[in-house]
Amino acid sequence: MRVLVLGAYGLIGAGVSRHLRGYGYAVTGLGRNASTARRVLPELNWIVRDMAAMRSPDEWLSVIDGFDAVVNCAGALQDGPRDALQAIHVNAVTALARACSERNVLLVQISAAGVSPEASTPFMRTKAQGDAAIRAIGGDYTILRPGLVIAPSAYGGTALLRMLAAFPLVQPIAHPDAPVRTISLYDLATAVKMAIRGDLGSQQTIDLVEDKSRSLGAVVAAMRQWLGFAPARAQIVMPPWVTRFVSFCADGLGRLGWRSPLRHTAMEVMQDGVDGDPSCWRNLTSRIISPFEATLAATSARTEDRIAARLALLLPFMVGALFFLWAMSGVVGFWQAEAASGVLTAGGWPDGLAKGAVLLLSAVDLLLAALLLVRRFAALACLLMAALGVIYLVAASVFAPWLWTDPLGSLVKIVPAVALALACRALLQER
Repeated sequence: MRVLVLGAYGLIGAGVSRHLRGYGYAVTGLGRNASTARRVLPELNWIVRDMAAMRSPDEWLSVIDGFDAVVNCAGALQDGPRDALQAIHVNAVTALARACSERNVLLVQISAAGVSPEASTPFMRTKAQGDAAIRAIGGDYTILRPGLVIAPSAYGGTALLRMLAAFPLVQPIAHPDAPVRTISLYDLATAVKMAIRGDLGSQQTIDLVEDKSRSLGAVVAAMRQWLGFAPARAQIVMPPWVTRFVSFCADGLGRLGWRSPLRHTAMEVMQDGVDGDPSCWRNLTSRIISPFEATLAATSARTEDRIAARLALLLPFMVGALFFLWAMSGVVGFWQAEAASGVLTAGGWPDGLAKGAVLLLSAVDLLLAALLLVRRFAALACLLMAALGVIYLVAASVFAPWLWTDPLGSLVKIVPAVALALACRALLQER
């Protein structure tokens, strides 16, 4: 069978694609970023399209032609520069469902447990609208609604859990009593495979959640133990105003392209809990979804998992430190232009040229700090910061070598700043 997986380089999409390929299905991926697609799953054939822009059945007909099934793993948590919930979850899904119905192609929709038109977040409401559109159009479809997906790799909600679990000594947490039901990525991929084979029937809407609900605090504690970190000495429950402030800051960064798992949608979903009804799955298959403890036990945490969790926790501080360093360098350069140019004139530079160089480089420092705040340009900014830092070191060694003996270490401090910029650049690759 030929299967088209939408959002195939995402956390769920990649897991589903690899699982289906392992069982002999001919899988093609659809994604909007060619370089990311080929880096994550180079073995797949790829269709590079932005499904958010595909809002009519005619646009889908040529794409799905020749496929036996389409699995929609695409989605977005919150509106932002790269994401539009209404377009991705409703408009594109409605057009896709009409095209699949017309061509008699099976549609497997990956939704989310707990979606409803009255949900507290646009994510849950638009997901519910997309599901309703599929049911209204009819045809051959299966809607799968997973709980919190636990995967060997980390992204989104899984990354948030690992970040929380990596916090040293104490455990800060918001909404520790919120109910959570999980599903492993393996169980979700297995359900997709069963839907494609016809084992789940047709026109079914199925919650994919474990039988037992547990608190968010228990989930984070178990994740902490799985990663090999020492138990927290104390749990610190974040008051509502703190979570609102953190989400406000994360939303602000979201407008610059940073898709933080701390944005208000993720926090509201956690506050509401991730719950569902496992009975439909159990009745259809006589199976249960693996409990959370079994999911963790099936995969050993590696050293790189622990390192990645700690680095994910540190990355915002690393980026913030770089921004502060380069922004203050630019501000102080303009503010103390006379004093800074005096270093160059002492080396024989003409006064006008020295002052012009200081002002130019200060402007460059501020520009790099601004670029760092925009997610799309952040990795490039880090590379330019490292390169410019090396240029500063070489130029100072030539024109003002006495700065190496400055008691405040004005040149020595550039070396760790270059290393920090390179480390940030390495960590800024999303997938």
